[in-house]
Amino acid sequence: MHYQTIPKTDLSVSAIALGTAEFGAGISRDESFELLDRYIELGGNLIDTAKVYSDWIEGEKSRSEKVIGRWLATSGRRDSVVISTKGAHPDLATMGVGRLKREDIVADCEGSLSRLGIDRIDLYWLHRDDPTVPVGEILGTLNDLVGSGKVRYFGCSNWNVGRIEEAQEYARIHDLRSFVANQVLWNLASDFMNSQADPSLVVFDSAARAFHAKTGMAVFAYSSQANGFFRKLAESRLDGGAEKTYLNDANLKRYAAASKIASDRRTSISAVALSYLTSQPFPTIPVIGPRTVGQLVDSMSASSLVLNEEEIRELEGNPDA
Repeated sequence: MHYQTIPKTDLSVSAIALGTAEFGAGISRDESFELLDRYIELGGNLIDTAKVYSDWIEGEKSRSEKVIGRWLATSGRRDSVVISTKGAHPDLATMGVGRLKREDIVADCEGSLSRLGIDRIDLYWLHRDDPTVPVGEILGTLNDLVGSGKVRYFGCSNWNVGRIEEAQEYARIHDLRSFVANQVLWNLASDFMNSQADPSLVVFDSAARAFHAKTGMAVFAYSSQANGFFRKLAESRLDGGAEKTYLNDANLKRYAAASKIASDRRTSISAVALSYLTSQPFPTIPVIGPRTVGQLVDSMSASSLVLNEEEIRELEGNPDA
């Protein structure tokens, strides 16, 4: 397993993060524990969750964090893992109403600490943005959480580049800590998405690429396997969700290029799709969401695969660039 230190932190993390959106909901507690144990055995150490994960299922709230908290308590692995969680997400029933006021951020952070059963969150994310709230107010709250020892570092998720740059400049001028990473929707097929069900999600684009290439800020790529689009296409079992979002001529060309590289490298197409991210010139950590141990093992194999510039160009459809 390859490890890297997230710039401007002392967090040494594995090349691939384990996403846990379905833990305690679509994936049972026992299955979640098995995935967590196997992930650690394979060399992973970065567990990504959120307050809102599983809340789309009726009943108990924040089940993902609670499952991870129980696993941490029974496994005794707290000191060997990096815990990444997110708060300040709008209530699912009122997605248009932001929750980035000080009281929202603090309450969500303290709730996550309690559910996870930990004293400090290694990497805390703001899950959505609310442009009506000034960046100075937001950064003041986050810096207070760091100062109180509840958070080590913080990042932003689903923020556009302009707001990130505004926050970084405010932090520089006022000598404050700022975001150390950006969590965004990015995968080999996302350049050619057909539609986006949730308009509050931010997709990695050319402006984000230029920003990260310039600054070297780390990217956490969620939906990193395009909902299994390439794997499902290879297995001739594409489902409605992945098909609606990603199936088009441009992504079929990327599928063909990925298939060729997978054959040449004697690896899986899923590993190639993930390695497209981990082989970028700035720190990029894919967040995977396996539902089975088999899927986990296949995805983790990407940690040892490094694509060269020619292969990256082939995947992007620019072989002669």
